[in-house]
Amino acid sequence: MASKESTQRRAARVRRQIKKVSGDRLRLSVHRSSKHIYAQLIDDSKGHTVAAASTLEKDLKDLKTGADTAAAAAVGKLVAERALKAGVKEVVFDRGAYIYHGRVKALAEAAREAGLSF
Repeated sequence: MASKESTQRRAARVRRQIKKVSGDRLRLSVHRSSKHIYAQLIDDSKGHTVAAASTLEKDLKDLKTGADTAAAAAVGKLVAERALKAGVKEVVFDRGAYIYHGRVKALAEAAREAGLSF
C-alpha cells in the first residue's frame, strides 16, 4: 500500500505536468473516497472553483451507492452540465494520485459525452 507521502508526491507530479500543458484552460479535479466521488472545475489563475459536483448532492441521492462507476458517471455528467452553463467547454483533466481506471475513468468519459473537451 502506498504511503501518504508517496501519494502526495504522485499527485503533485501530476498537477505539475498538468499546469505545464494547460495554458489558460480550467482544471477538472477528481477526488474519490471509499464511499463517494467528487469533481470540481478549478481556475488556478484566480484560485476559484467554477463548478463542482459530488455524490453527496440531493440531485444524486437516488443512486444506490456513491462508490461505483454509475455514480461516478452521474457526477461527471452533472459537473459537465454545470461547466457548460458557466461557459466552459475546454478543460484539462486532473486525476490526482489516482490511476485512470474504474470510477475516475467513468467520470471522465461521462464528462466528455456531456460536452466537455479534454
